[in-house]
Amino acid sequence: MNREDPGVLDATIPARLDRLPWTRRHLLLVMALGASWVLDGLQVTIVGAIAPVLQYTATLALTPQQIGLSASAYIAGAVCGGLVFGALADRFGRRRIFYLTLGLSLIGMVASGLAIGFKSFAIARAITGGGIGGEYTAINSAVDEWVPARLRGRINLAVNGSYWLGAALGAAASMVLLDTRWFPISLGWRLGCASGGVLGVLVLFARRFVPESPRWLARNGRGADATRIVAAMEAAVERRTGRRLPPLDAAPRPLALTPRESRLRLLFGRYRRRSALVLVLMAAQAFLFNAVFFTYGLVLSRFYSIADRATGHYLLAFCLSNLLGPLILGRFFDSIGRRRMLVLSFGSAGVLLLLTAGLFLAGSLSALTQTGCWIAVFFFASAAASAAYLTASEIFPLAMRGFALALFFALGTLLGGVIGPALFGRLIASPGREALAGGYGLAAALMLLAAWVAARLGVDAERRSLESVSE
Repeated sequence: MNREDPGVLDATIPARLDRLPWTRRHLLLVMALGASWVLDGLQVTIVGAIAPVLQYTATLALTPQQIGLSASAYIAGAVCGGLVFGALADRFGRRRIFYLTLGLSLIGMVASGLAIGFKSFAIARAITGGGIGGEYTAINSAVDEWVPARLRGRINLAVNGSYWLGAALGAAASMVLLDTRWFPISLGWRLGCASGGVLGVLVLFARRFVPESPRWLARNGRGADATRIVAAMEAAVERRTGRRLPPLDAAPRPLALTPRESRLRLLFGRYRRRSALVLVLMAAQAFLFNAVFFTYGLVLSRFYSIADRATGHYLLAFCLSNLLGPLILGRFFDSIGRRRMLVLSFGSAGVLLLLTAGLFLAGSLSALTQTGCWIAVFFFASAAASAAYLTASEIFPLAMRGFALALFFALGTLLGGVIGPALFGRLIASPGREALAGGYGLAAALMLLAAWVAARLGVDAERRSLESVSE
């Protein structure tokens, strides 16, 4: 690595990383990094499950509109956190930033549990979102830069899909926290909001053993450190297998990572087609998930008269379906290919959602069958959402990967995520079913649009090194 030219990376580092078999070290790295999604899912689900309870005078006495606005505050915080920490991750490294972002999210979780009214609750949710948004950018970049190319699709989807493991844990926890036999209603919701802080401390400890991305080190004048980390992993593999790794496919050569242009000019100039692709994917999935999931407890309460403490039972099945989607479909993003699977996942979710909207409008659904429809829709939608993050983190050069992911996460979330919860909060409060059914139809149309854009602009990145994809 040439210290005087930080825009060039010796190709042996990425080639050696992609040559490695899947190891215990990879698994530990992915678990320590992916734990952030478990925490995020835990928090979002618990807050979603307790949303009806927050309307009680014994809690915060929020209106449905304020509940929707507090969800939007969380998303707005995630947007700001993603923009700030995504740029910092490219400059200062992935490892430093994911300590800072996790710490910020833990502060916000605890503050949410100590809120005394709408304003303090919304501010705490915004702080939590700021940390989580920064986690998205730093962690996705780090995971893709560690995982061998032939496995990158399924591992990335599994990491992003682990959000739903946390969501399932949150749904199960809400059953206990909202049960007055265990906790008074004035205490249970506070424990739920603050619960992520305890788990977050354990994650902080686990991340002590996660080194910096070798690709980032080599690109930033620390080639010796990158070589040492990769050599240690290679030596561990050779000791375990008793044989040497195969030779590299190509001779070492320098890779130009990005020309001397501004990142914004690159994204909306040379990479404008890829930028359009990522923006549409991120916006569509953000609108669907944030609009539906943040307000799902309110839908069960408003239209199906489900008791507040029983919401978790329905959310648990819903979350398990979302977890299975990326786990089952993820392997096909490496075998069948990125473009085809993006079309299949986004398109299937859109069609199923249209059918669900029609059944809901006709009054043909019960709480149980409504949940069954969501299980079918989000089996595909969860894989689609995870694949959107995979696409954003793998098709741009290393030197701007964190910034690009942060920018399109922010833009997509602003277009879809911030508007969605506030809009659906108002739709749920409207008389009749027509308004909410129209909202579901809008979400379906966005998912179908994303499928069409993926078919036209998708990048065939399966089993290719990050460097060859960005070239």
